[in-house]
Amino acid sequence: MTNAEAATATDSRILLAAGKLFREKGFSATTVRQIASGAQMLPGSLHYRYASKDEILIALMRRGIERAIEAVQKAVQGIRDPVERLRLGMRAHLTALLTGEDALYVLLFDWRSLPATAREGVERERSKYQSYWDGLLFEAAGTGRARPLIDLEAVREFGFGALNWVATWYRPDSGRTPEQIADTFWTFMAYGLMTERARPPDVAALFEALLPKESPR
Repeated sequence: MTNAEAATATDSRILLAAGKLFREKGFSATTVRQIASGAQMLPGSLHYRYASKDEILIALMRRGIERAIEAVQKAVQGIRDPVERLRLGMRAHLTALLTGEDALYVLLFDWRSLPATAREGVERERSKYQSYWDGLLFEAAGTGRARPLIDLEAVREFGFGALNWVATWYRPDSGRTPEQIADTFWTFMAYGLMTERARPPDVAALFEALLPKESPR
């Protein structure tokens, strides 16, 4: 193993241990000594790699973004229909959150644990992931199968708010797989809860009224 490979393996061991502890105990309650113990190394060796617990959290969040984008890209690879890409992407995101590494969970729920001065880097990483999803939503809407007056930013915020909250109530023995939960949510989001007969006659006007208004100058 080369020095670079050894360093990468050490970083991975630290971040996996930190992610598990942050998820179980919370960022504030976890100590650097506990992370070092979980990574099977001395605290001094850990400090050599990361000067502070904040740095570990930022690196872990960056890892969460990378893993999430990789999972979604793999899920949509070779799929030409943008609407189907969106459905499969949601599946991949939720599966990564519920059954993958703890990094994505920590990114979503612990990023506010950082002091304000350290959040800029994390915000850039979160914005990167949001921009990726904005692209998927824009492409799906561009097929002409979406309503013409849709606030795509609100769709993204509401959609991910609901998807990410699944991590707080999901249980592996619940009888639902992550894929089934994602598809259920997709059905609600894409096709609605009400029958065509029960919907208001002018749904388009309702959506238009909900669009964000320009701020007065």
